[in-house]
Amino acid sequence: MTPADSGSADELTQNLKRTTIQHEHSSIPGRDIVQVLTEIPEGVSSGWHHHPGEEVGYIVAGTVRMERRDGETIILNAGDGFLIPPRVPHNATDLGPGTGRMLSTYIVEAEEPVSTLET
Repeated sequence: MTPADSGSADELTQNLKRTTIQHEHSSIPGRDIVQVLTEIPEGVSSGWHHHPGEEVGYIVAGTVRMERRDGETIILNAGDGFLIPPRVPHNATDLGPGTGRMLSTYIVEAEEPVSTLET
């Protein structure tokens, strides 16, 4: 794991629980691959944020409303996958019942925070 795993660079931890599973350099020059398990309590939103690269995700448990600033909103259930393009602001809300869990793999610019909240 790289020093960027400190967690302080990930502003989303203010709203939900994020556990970095792995953070490694990619074979793509200037890119890192980061895998994160995110847990969102029922009724909680991640907050509008973006990533400096692709997010390839899978809903492990729960139902999640995924809104994107480009106008697309989808409802994701356990077993569904999703893709968020680089730097597209989005917001995930767990619709319940219980805590939603998603596994995301990011292919991001090295030395950049994995997630940045929109202001």
